[in-house]
Amino acid sequence: MTNEFVLEAITREFPESVISSSEPYGMLTIEVKKEDIKKIIHYLKDSSLEFNFLTDICGIHYPEFPEKEIGVVYHLHNMMANFRLRLKIFMSRENIEVDSLVELFAGANWMERETYDFYGIKFKGHPDLRPILNMEDLGYHPMLKEYRLEDGTRTDKNDSMFGR
Repeated sequence: MTNEFVLEAITREFPESVISSSEPYGMLTIEVKKEDIKKIIHYLKDSSLEFNFLTDICGIHYPEFPEKEIGVVYHLHNMMANFRLRLKIFMSRENIEVDSLVELFAGANWMERETYDFYGIKFKGHPDLRPILNMEDLGYHPMLKEYRLEDGTRTDKNDSMFGR
């Protein structure tokens, strides 16, 4: 199994869904349309490609790109071929909702709850979408790049030291 083979299989099956692809550090990374993510992952799991392990779901926040401000990254693994795949979707802040994968992968339950907790991304169809690590009445999502990383009264550190 190669990056080219997997990309060609996805592009052949979902020609309108693939937005871009790259291979950072040799790992195939494909950006797809948000509304197609569930059917693409369902295809990857149930087809001969056999991506039967969902390694991770996580959120990302790029406030400098309003149309692609919030993203969700899915890491899939074909354990028989030892092949890893990264899928990304992006959305604007006004439309921060995506389909849940809990019915495809039971392990997605806690991953989606964590992503919701930290980034505020809602997963449609999730059976129990509530905070998992933060307090329920926290009132904000701490991983969004809207809050200072350090105490504003400190003079020995500033946000530029943390890549902001």
